[in-house]
Amino acid sequence: MTAVIVRDLCRFVLLVFSIAGWLSCWTLPTALCSAQDDLPQLTAGEVRGGWKLLFDGRSTAGWRNYRSDKLSDGWQVRNGTLEKVRAGAGDIVTAEQYQNFELSLEYKISKGGNSGIMFRVTEDDPRPWASGPEVQVQDNVDGRDPQKAGWLYQLYQPQKPEWAVKFENQVGFKGIDMDDATRPAGEWNHVYLRVSPKQCEVAVNGVSYYYFNIGSDDWNKRVAASKFAKFPQFGKAAKGHICLQDHGDPVSYRNIRIRVLSEDGTVADPVDGQLNVAGAPAFPDLTWEGFEGVDDEGRIQTMRPLELTHAGDGSQRIFVASQIGTIFVMPGTETVAEAKIFLDIRDRVQDFRADAEEGLLGLAFHPQYRSNGYFYVCYSSSKQPRTSVISRFSVSSADPNKADPASETVIMKIPQPFSNHNGGSIAFGHDGYLYIALGDGGGRNDPLGHGQNLATLMGSLLRIDVDHQQSGKNYAVPADNPFLNREGAQPEIYAYGFRNIWRLTVDRQTGDLWAADVGQDFWEEVNLVQKGGNYGWSVREASYPFNNKPSTAADPLIPPVWEYDHQLGKSITGGFVYRGAKLPELQGHYVYADFISGRIWALQYDVTTGQVVSNKSIASTGFPVLAFGQDESGELYYMLETVNGQGIYRLVAAK
Repeated sequence: MTAVIVRDLCRFVLLVFSIAGWLSCWTLPTALCSAQDDLPQLTAGEVRGGWKLLFDGRSTAGWRNYRSDKLSDGWQVRNGTLEKVRAGAGDIVTAEQYQNFELSLEYKISKGGNSGIMFRVTEDDPRPWASGPEVQVQDNVDGRDPQKAGWLYQLYQPQKPEWAVKFENQVGFKGIDMDDATRPAGEWNHVYLRVSPKQCEVAVNGVSYYYFNIGSDDWNKRVAASKFAKFPQFGKAAKGHICLQDHGDPVSYRNIRIRVLSEDGTVADPVDGQLNVAGAPAFPDLTWEGFEGVDDEGRIQTMRPLELTHAGDGSQRIFVASQIGTIFVMPGTETVAEAKIFLDIRDRVQDFRADAEEGLLGLAFHPQYRSNGYFYVCYSSSKQPRTSVISRFSVSSADPNKADPASETVIMKIPQPFSNHNGGSIAFGHDGYLYIALGDGGGRNDPLGHGQNLATLMGSLLRIDVDHQQSGKNYAVPADNPFLNREGAQPEIYAYGFRNIWRLTVDRQTGDLWAADVGQDFWEEVNLVQKGGNYGWSVREASYPFNNKPSTAADPLIPPVWEYDHQLGKSITGGFVYRGAKLPELQGHYVYADFISGRIWALQYDVTTGQVVSNKSIASTGFPVLAFGQDESGELYYMLETVNGQGIYRLVAAK
């Protein structure tokens, strides 16, 4: 039985349990699901990223009681979990000590119960909390302690990040000020802890709670005001044990994993080697019509290309869409001197300099462009703020290198609640239909619940027929769209459960749809999209449970084919499956990058087995990668934001 079948079977079994009221599949990371009594396992990304199991679900090896050389029988392994089964079980610690690390685990606390997760614990004092800071574990509803689950006991509480406040203030939305992402007693909760000289962090169920720095002025001030001030060794150890507390109440732990960090807090790239491929300036002498790098008042302006594509008409021309609202055209030759303006719609496109995630976001040429001259764009409207517009334009009949701005036919207008998470990628599939990627509408934690709501277009990949009209609209809904006949669902939806697809591409050989979905606090993911698929947001981020909203998922959750965490990058930039002829070793690899770290990778995925074959690095400039592009021959490019317009790089064989 293949791993894919095993994982699908496990999701089905867990779904049955959820009906019985014990456990729902969305509370368990699919990546950790196993056919053997729910034994923990690591995803391909975790293995390559350096994660290890601290508890294998079979034995208590690697654990002992505090200030003892053995483990009492009050702690037992049952069905892949480590359970406290009787009074007097005692606090337990790891056999090894850790300095800088990331810890990931799940706990299930009893009604009214209390426990804790301590770190850098020494055994100089009879009480482990005299040395080790504690992440609180308790039932937040009936628990007796005012310190809530996830808080760093008497030191730190959840704090809303500034970026979330910014987007809320833009539209007058008021979200909660202090997160409580915990689920009720009797359900599994996920805790993430990072202890690092760069920055420490705690999160519960995928929601980042707070940051801190051990030994900082802020840390010392908080410790001095706490009950720990009287313990001279509290928080002072450079390394120590991880401790799970016995506070007298029933508690269970599972899926306990750790990643040891380097002395400076960094992690290794999750790769299987490096390809002999690198980026090189694609058009060294290129200038852009109308772009000078400064405005009339001498202020610096940047070139921000988000699309590089072709018309599929045999001309080998390259079209580049800039986020500001212009589309350029040029020959696909390295020696090209100037890119000419093909279409200028800055008069109706929201300026990205006001809202960085708005602007001209998508460009796709009709499969029959050679005969009909149609192409399609997705842009944020300046005329109707917080509105995404999908429109068709036509090439000029007199000049193949000019399009008519007055030829616009609006296909769809989609209201957006926030200025972030607009998505905006559009592409024609091999079926001739137009696919439109939309984010969840923005804000933090999917505040409007769009991700799992089929009644809204937000958080979805749409599929429409632009060659026909229906019900007074400038498009039709394909007859085989998966939710066409589901009550209350928007018929345009092809797949859902996305946070913010950046970007969507089509494998030119197979027609497969690849969608890179930007995560919130911890995980970036790559999805291979299936018709009717539910990709989890916002009850899951990548393979991990997210927040504590009751699951409304009407369809099984499909895990990503690949994921990486925020110690490696923080905002995925999706690319293409390479199908060109110049780089044989890159053939069939999905090329993608991270906008924040600037890293570029090539993922080899076996669609037949559902397994990652390899993930290899590609040499890069280290600058933020905005987007990837593909020319008519299948060669790939990536794009950077620059002030001189020299931000387009072609993938070539490394010298």
